[in-house]
Amino acid sequence: MEFIDYYKILGLDKTATEADIKKAYRKLARQYHPDVNPDNKDAQRKFQEVNEAHEVLSDPEKRKKYDQYGKDWKHAEAFENARQQSSGAQAGRQQQPDYGDFDPGDFSDFFGSMFGGSAGRRETRFRGQDYQASLTLDLKEAYITHQRTITVDDKNIRITIPAGIANGQKIRLKGHGAPGVNGGPNGDLYITFQVNDQGAFKRLDNDLYTTVTIDLYTAVLGGEVLVDTFTGKLKLKVAAGTQQDTRVRVKGKGFPVYRQEGQFGDLFVSFKVNLPTHLNEKERELFTELSKLKSGV
Repeated sequence: MEFIDYYKILGLDKTATEADIKKAYRKLARQYHPDVNPDNKDAQRKFQEVNEAHEVLSDPEKRKKYDQYGKDWKHAEAFENARQQSSGAQAGRQQQPDYGDFDPGDFSDFFGSMFGGSAGRRETRFRGQDYQASLTLDLKEAYITHQRTITVDDKNIRITIPAGIANGQKIRLKGHGAPGVNGGPNGDLYITFQVNDQGAFKRLDNDLYTTVTIDLYTAVLGGEVLVDTFTGKLKLKVAAGTQQDTRVRVKGKGFPVYRQEGQFGDLFVSFKVNLPTHLNEKERELFTELSKLKSGV
């Protein structure tokens, strides 16, 4: 990995204060901003470099790691873990410590070359950092297995999203994280999904909930109503005397169960009875008659 001198990019040295960094960044950002340099690819590249330098040097924690480890500053945590494990190993090699992603045979070489000494003959291999990403789907997209292309580090990755993926669920794509150091394995990519409810449907686990409006006459006399689903219209019977907010269950018409082919949750339909308004004279007479019959007058 080529070393990038962030101080040089901002025209500063390592003694620069936070105020110096901020001032230099503002000046250079204005100078190379794309709005000031339209269609100037060199200016765009420099603008990106200035932003990257500012992001690292303006963060005290990142700056500390950068000052100590240079081009490998992103692996500072791995270096520190290696240092601690090496210290433990030298105190008692017979305890067989867990070296995680490091090659135990490389510890003495690594610390000899990194922190001084004559044993440095090989470079230690380090696993690349993991990447975190998020992907938003609507309910209809999560209902079916489909492919999606995402871009990570300017690379297009085609993934298959299984039907039934849940809101907040995280999946791992092995080897699609940051490149390893000195031939070490790549990190992994973790994708967290946000699945939004859609339209009339609400999802709870593998069940779907919806509300359907029926008129008074269907509620009283019974009948049929068409209900929308993700696979088309569903004809549903309405029992005579259906009350407001009556809920019926349609088995197997809910959401697909994640990675269980052919398995589905249930669909719950609540009925909302739409009472008539603005009755004409004839309708009012009929309702009056019904009222008298009901009361026995």
